[in-house]
Amino acid sequence: MISPEFFTLIVWSWIGIALLIFPVTLTITAPYGRHSKTNWGPMINNNIAWVLMEIPSLLVFSFFIIKADRFADKMILIAFMLWVIHYTYRAIIFPIIIKTKKKKMPVAIMLFAVFFNLINGFINGYWFGVLSPGYSVGWFSDPRFVFGALLFLSGFVINQYHDKILLSLRKPGETGYKIPKGGLFKFISCPNFFGEIIEWGGFALMTWCLPSLSFFVWTFANLVPRAIDHHKWYLQNFDNYPSKRKAVFPFLF
Repeated sequence: MISPEFFTLIVWSWIGIALLIFPVTLTITAPYGRHSKTNWGPMINNNIAWVLMEIPSLLVFSFFIIKADRFADKMILIAFMLWVIHYTYRAIIFPIIIKTKKKKMPVAIMLFAVFFNLINGFINGYWFGVLSPGYSVGWFSDPRFVFGALLFLSGFVINQYHDKILLSLRKPGETGYKIPKGGLFKFISCPNFFGEIIEWGGFALMTWCLPSLSFFVWTFANLVPRAIDHHKWYLQNFDNYPSKRKAVFPFLF
């Protein structure tokens, strides 16, 4: 068993890595999706890659919670359910419904994502399954839980709604990209990323622990640079792209 002190050191180190990587990711565009490149080594089918790189977080997190049988703690049960819902969608449903069957991504990018999801799933799964002291019934009336739960649900809805808009842009047999419209696309280029950032910020607040904070920090460090890259790509590729849109945070950047 990992001692609580050593585990805390691991988590703070993981957060530190995210903070160090963040300025780097602002200058390097990850070569997958619309930014895909072939000079990053071997390539893998995009849909298969999504499954392989997202499912470790689902499996590792679930392993620790189920093995420890922490379901008597209602807050841990809720955290487990939210995690499973999110990663079932990301690892199983999303790769099926995205219309990118002919696209590929570098294996190197996939492996980095696998590593991230293994560590993230372990840190959060080990905490909730092994080290967490648990939550009292009174926690459900705590403002941190109430506001955090509202943030999570809001972020989840925003993410799902705008994912559906993006998925509907291509008709059967179509390729290429179009300017997305509707919802928060009026204000930002990547409301789906905005929703996911809010989602995991809410999760960190409602669970109020260091491991979930580390997930939020990594989500922010990963998705903000990605959104900025998407925004720049839209501006470069569409002459009529709405000039007042920001990248990921309405009215800010």
